[in-house]
Amino acid sequence: MTAHTSNTVVVGVDGSAGADEAVRWAARLASGRGLELDLVNCLQGAAIYYGGGLAGSDELFEQFRREGDRLLTAARELALSVDASLTVRTAVLFDASTSALLDRSRRVRLIVVGRTGTGGFAGMLVGSTAATVAGHAECPVAVVRGRHGDGPVPLEGPVVVGVDCTPNSEAALAAAFEEAGFRGVPLVAVHAWNDVTYDSTDSTARLMPQPESLEPTEERLLAQRLAGWQEKFPEVQVRRALAQDRPRHALLAESDRAQLVVVGSHGRGGFTGMLLGSTAQALIHHSSCPVLVVRPEPKR
Repeated sequence: MTAHTSNTVVVGVDGSAGADEAVRWAARLASGRGLELDLVNCLQGAAIYYGGGLAGSDELFEQFRREGDRLLTAARELALSVDASLTVRTAVLFDASTSALLDRSRRVRLIVVGRTGTGGFAGMLVGSTAATVAGHAECPVAVVRGRHGDGPVPLEGPVVVGVDCTPNSEAALAAAFEEAGFRGVPLVAVHAWNDVTYDSTDSTARLMPQPESLEPTEERLLAQRLAGWQEKFPEVQVRRALAQDRPRHALLAESDRAQLVVVGSHGRGGFTGMLLGSTAQALIHHSSCPVLVVRPEPKR
């Protein structure tokens, strides 16, 4: 989360259990780091009527606004119960949730959304909102998930980061080392380097060198990728984890023991303008802990 100099964390609030967990998680993250919280609720229901050209009374709009205020008041109290010294602002927004969050991503440090949602942030588990925000936001996006989806959000365990040994993973490495350093926990650097299949008899993968022969090279590349960051964060204990597997499988397995997984928005298989890579998609849907999705730095 080093790309943006802002000290503001934005949290989507809709009154769901997932959003409440997101508020708690964001408050813990902000506590002790000098960060401020912006809690936002989107009047998506009202926007359907007014923005969509449908008839809607002032009374109906006022009902939406009052409900948004009520949800934000409860969310603010929840954040302050974590740390009473936090600076917490609230805003009811007359906009669709995706548009509102993407607009704020241009000038904030982090966006946090819950695992599931209702109303203004519906479909956060399998819908398009989480993927769109995580894929297009100009700042990192955290999707807060608990153990096996419905369990509590883990507060212990290492930080895990996916490393694909391309420049695309540099931003994720920066965020992961920063988070591990703040939390005082080890960092597990996962490099899954055998993401081709050998199932088909006519697969071109059969023409490639066998995985075992590539392992020393991949181990050396991972060490080189980590070296500079280990010098910058000498206090962070790093465990290198090489896996002859697809990245999503290795990272999901590590998430069972982690408190946070950090991943780039797309890896070496990605292409310019894509919404979200398959590995990041799998993690925000199935991880056993919160997932921090970090977009690579824009090319200058």
